[in-house]
Amino acid sequence: MVTQEEFENSIKNVLEYIGEDANREGLIDTPARVRKAYEFMCGGYKEDPKAILQKALFTSSNDEMVVVKDIEFYSQCEHHMLPIIGKAHVAYIPNGKVVGLSKIPRVVDVFARRLQIQEQLTEQICDALNEHLQPKGVAVIIDARHMCMEMRGVQKICSTTVTSALRGLFKSNKKTKDEFLSIVSSSFNK
Repeated sequence: MVTQEEFENSIKNVLEYIGEDANREGLIDTPARVRKAYEFMCGGYKEDPKAILQKALFTSSNDEMVVVKDIEFYSQCEHHMLPIIGKAHVAYIPNGKVVGLSKIPRVVDVFARRLQIQEQLTEQICDALNEHLQPKGVAVIIDARHMCMEMRGVQKICSTTVTSALRGLFKSNKKTKDEFLSIVSSSFNK
């Protein structure tokens, strides 16, 4: 296990590697700030989606689609550790239980606050909701910008990547899938 001091020394080494003076007034506290930022940005490793969802499950006769859209999230790509900035659109069809609405964005954050690829992030959110809510169906669409494509490499500014994961009725029933797509389509290209 790496200590706080070892992490901060690594940041000092990075500063020196890029040509900075790690002892300069503006950078003296940067290693500690970076450590604290990474503790927050990667806090999803310490959270359990099951625990979050189990705290707010309620019996309900509702069997219609529940959609939470435009869930803003920030993540980091696992290849370059650069930001991924996007929105998640999540739906489920209850099967005797509903979950408190605030728990859905919290589950998005659990997985977004880990080093990620967008395809995996989409699947993880969908699978966690499917496993722990046991609904009739779950759908997740993520629309995101990748700074590894914008700040370096191909430098394609404002390009977005859209991924989806469908389970249950969203996968087997075209009408259900189309209803979800219709609801979230207004969120694209904002």
